[in-house]
Amino acid sequence: MPVNKPPQSQFVCSQCGYTAPKWLGKCPDCGQFNTMQEELIKPAEAAKTARPALSNMASRALPLSKVGFERTERVPSGIGEFDTVLGGGIVRGSLVLLGGDPGIGKSTLLTQVSAHLAKTRKVLYVSAEESCSQVKMRCNRLGLDSENLYLLNETCLEDIEASLGDAEVVVIDSVQAIYTEALSSASGSVGQVRECAARLMRIAKSKNVTFFIIGHVTKEGALAGPKVLEHIMDTVLYFEGRQEDNFKLLRAVKNRFGSVQEVGVFEMTETGVKSVSDYSEIFLSETRGNAAGSAVTPSESGNRCMNVELQTLITKTVFGMPRRLPIGIDYNKLVVLIAVLEKRCGIPFFVSDVYINAMGGIRLLEPSVDLAVCAALASAASDVPIDKYTALFGEVGLTGEVRPVTYAEKRVNECIKTGFKRVILPAKNMKTCEKYKDKIELVPVSYVNQMIKALELRSKLPQNG
Repeated sequence: MPVNKPPQSQFVCSQCGYTAPKWLGKCPDCGQFNTMQEELIKPAEAAKTARPALSNMASRALPLSKVGFERTERVPSGIGEFDTVLGGGIVRGSLVLLGGDPGIGKSTLLTQVSAHLAKTRKVLYVSAEESCSQVKMRCNRLGLDSENLYLLNETCLEDIEASLGDAEVVVIDSVQAIYTEALSSASGSVGQVRECAARLMRIAKSKNVTFFIIGHVTKEGALAGPKVLEHIMDTVLYFEGRQEDNFKLLRAVKNRFGSVQEVGVFEMTETGVKSVSDYSEIFLSETRGNAAGSAVTPSESGNRCMNVELQTLITKTVFGMPRRLPIGIDYNKLVVLIAVLEKRCGIPFFVSDVYINAMGGIRLLEPSVDLAVCAALASAASDVPIDKYTALFGEVGLTGEVRPVTYAEKRVNECIKTGFKRVILPAKNMKTCEKYKDKIELVPVSYVNQMIKALELRSKLPQNG
């Protein structure tokens, strides 16, 4: 009498996809704790088609000179900032993964994009978490309507594939809510997310269908599921911002068809998501120049340049070790710049807590912001405000040297367009920017001490010792 074997299981890390035959408290691959989840192993079905012979496989490889060049066609989404982050528009047959916190506006954004694309092509919106009537209510609230926009409430991937028809654009909301019958694990598990993403990728490339996929994020802010989910995608976008704020940022962390440095700015209104082209209200405060500790730097993000204000607060510490709390600035960079100011300029910070914030929630990771960070710290330490029409940029070395940066002309030109009257810049960038000296005052500096002298902060700075 045959004996039924119990179903076999394995444990998969929800962060990296590492598999183990038994449960482990710590993943050996990524080092995360309590991420191993049990999944049932379904026996693989026998192959129905025979693989080609090895001799035929070798003939499929082509030399580079004989590979044809396919021109990527870009389709406008109807939202300018969204097209900018994508690299100029939507590429046919691509997979775009959009992640963000719950309630930040991911579904709203893609609903608007779907309605715009439905004017000229068939679009299928697959809602695995909401009913079709709920999506209809959102469309009515946003004032959207189209006969080519089809709604489908389904969670089974096989049924979704059967319902595609001749749709050119498909929105999946969300990838953690759908499942495939090929696996016995629950939807949202590591295996389901990985297999569903791989299946969608094969559909997109074979049928030339564009997929927009919404993904949940963990409490740490990363996309839920294994890292292979991001590797499969052509473009990975993060929708960032606090729910109580009207302004949101869309950031590309991976883009096979454009720059990953692009940042899109959006405003949440009653009628949906709108592009913001004037960034002065977001990244610059109206009261800058009135209080000490504020400096402005032109930051390069992809193909655009934006003036961003840095605000610094220095208070006397009540702990044994002073606190360093940066928002939008790398923590290690802040610590290094504080050490440079202490050693090269004699400004004491060892008894002070230092807080610094980049306005608007933007992240400034390029080295050109170093000089502005030093200026904001020196201004806060001396309690002397920096003129509101003065901007700074430049990289600061450990010796206190101000090093040149890229796109210096573009940064100076952005300061001119936004009404600034003076720019403090690296001396080695002065040669390429001399053509602007009739429109704006250019102050070249070679060391941080020269920047502090140009801002007239030296006489009121506290000294070490």
